[in-house]
Amino acid sequence: MTTDFTVRPARPADARRLAELRWTFKQEDREGQPPGPARPLEEAEQWIRERLGDGRWLAWVAETGGDICGHVFLCPVERVPDPYGDNTPIGYVTNFFVTPPQRSKGIGSALLESLELHARRAEFDTLIVWPSDRSSPLYRRSGYQPPEELVELPLDQ
Repeated sequence: MTTDFTVRPARPADARRLAELRWTFKQEDREGQPPGPARPLEEAEQWIRERLGDGRWLAWVAETGGDICGHVFLCPVERVPDPYGDNTPIGYVTNFFVTPPQRSKGIGSALLESLELHARRAEFDTLIVWPSDRSSPLYRRSGYQPPEELVELPLDQ
């Protein structure tokens, strides 16, 4: 395992590279299907720039050789005040990706650790994620567990 990388908070100026990596990430998920994206890269770039700029979303990037080679995003989710408990936010973890040449070098773990450190300092209650088959082992090694109470209703069916 190498430590020839750094992890830092993402900035709005990173939006173009983060959008490119997002498209790479999603195309990798669609292996064997038609390669052409249906939406323009600039749309993702603008979305990322706006959300990182106003703080609605947070992200961490890993850099090696001056280039961003991985990222993970966090969306703080506010909770309604509770007269008998706290209303600390939960965090939705998503868009976690490391470029193939940089995998298995500790970058994914370092990105996740940075996100978790922020969440603990900000006193988040819980982090949630819908892991892919490939990312599930990393989350499990990091202590993530299947929820006992969460239910979902997919609305796209």
